[in-house]
Amino acid sequence: MSAGNHSFVTEFIIVGFPGLQPEFYGLASTVLFLVYFCTAVGNVIILVLFATDRDLHKPMYFVILHLVVSDILFSTTTLPKIIARYWFQAGAISFTGCFVQMYLVHYFGTVNSYILFIMALDRYVSICFPLRYPMIIKNSTIHILSATAWIVAKACPLMMVIRAYPLPYCDSNKIMQCYCDHIAITTLACTDRAPYSFPAFIFAMLALLGPLAFIIFSYCSIIVAVVQIASPQGRLKTLSTCSGQLIIIALYYLPRCFIYLSSNIGIRFSTDLRIVIIMLYSLLPPLINPLIYCFKTKHIKTSLMKRFKKPIAPQKDDVFAVSQ
Repeated sequence: MSAGNHSFVTEFIIVGFPGLQPEFYGLASTVLFLVYFCTAVGNVIILVLFATDRDLHKPMYFVILHLVVSDILFSTTTLPKIIARYWFQAGAISFTGCFVQMYLVHYFGTVNSYILFIMALDRYVSICFPLRYPMIIKNSTIHILSATAWIVAKACPLMMVIRAYPLPYCDSNKIMQCYCDHIAITTLACTDRAPYSFPAFIFAMLALLGPLAFIIFSYCSIIVAVVQIASPQGRLKTLSTCSGQLIIIALYYLPRCFIYLSSNIGIRFSTDLRIVIIMLYSLLPPLINPLIYCFKTKHIKTSLMKRFKKPIAPQKDDVFAVSQ
């Protein structure tokens, strides 16, 4: 069917996990709701700490702030609809709404990639050029880089939507995924997918592998710098400042690269397994990141502990002594 034909599909149906039996829909929706609730609460706590503690108004924490905002927006874009699909059997999404969700999914994913790049840059300068760090990395520097990340990240998802939206969708409207993304939508088009999927794959790899290449370079440089530290305690302390970020980076990049590459080089596995992998790399980072910030970042952990410590009320004897 030619690309000039009109689409007969007016809405899409988000299937979610095709192999999931109806008796487990309640359990699936409950688990997804708890994941969304914990993600929202954890990231909002970080936002509140940042807003109320000026000690956190430093370059590294501004980077974390942008990552927190992106995580909340990504989870809010993806999870409510799939929760409604299993909780209320409301899996239908309008034609335009599906493309809006597709744009937001890829946009926030790209923003995350660029923010992780900025995070690696901050650690690279901090450890490899500690004396020049205050001059190079300032709050204003992070604001400019982060704003650039949010703006530049718009281009690739917008291109993907502009090319995919006019395609003829005239057969199945069932999306074998938990949310609308480029691969899930364009596989439903009644035309050759290759001219549209390959450019999208190239742009996705640039958004992923470009920042990832610098991240690998920066951490290799950090390892070299750490090895040159004479004190074992100094090496351990320096590495501990990077361990949390390495966990975040691994959770974000490794599964994504695997899915993108396998989808385009012919590796085949079950639809349910593919969706499970996609949901893991979509849901785990926003859920786990606040825990990593709290336990691996000294100032955030200290700020959090201050909120839970109750002020010690003065004893009666002490009050009497003061009044004397």
